Amino acid sequence: MNGRKVILEAGAADRRRAIGEIVASRPVGSQAELAELLLERGHTVTQATISRDIAELGLVKVTRGDRHVYSSTDDLGPRPAARLATDARLRRILADIPVQVGRSGLILLLTGTPGTAGTIAQAIDESTLTEQEGTLAGDNTLLVLFADEARLQTWLDRFQAIQAQASAEVPR
Repeated sequence: MNGRKVILEAGAADRRRAIGEIVASRPVGSQAELAELLLERGHTVTQATISRDIAELGLVKVTRGDRHVYSSTDDLGPRPAARLATDARLRRILADIPVQVGRSGLILLLTGTPGTAGTIAQAIDESTLTEQEGTLAGDNTLLVLFADEARLQTWLDRFQAIQAQASAEVPR
């Protein structure tokens, strides 16, 4: 069976390469049309296989002229530069807002001054702190949710280090 699996994987790579070439060279508006074009190249496929290949290749439907066709996201032009995660904003906020940290199970409870929880949560979400599953902010309180103890502890250690840096940067 292992030999068959290797052959199947090679076939999938060849088929996906063919799909990429087809989509790059001509407008293709449906999976049925793509199946016909693949058959011309010697690839017999089902609709489910084409659907998986389209997802794997990250193809999207775009409007070209008067119809919708498949396109590679690489052909859509440059992507906006990703915003680099940084802790600078979080440090500035923590320098201005005293934050107390409590805990309940795999949830950390951060408490600031009234009206600050949303600002703190957004700064956390934009920071390099990525171990959390998410944040949920109220008025002065926010919850930071974790999947496991190790991620919580790593996050808490890093948050406290950022908090200490913020305190050290405050002019006395």
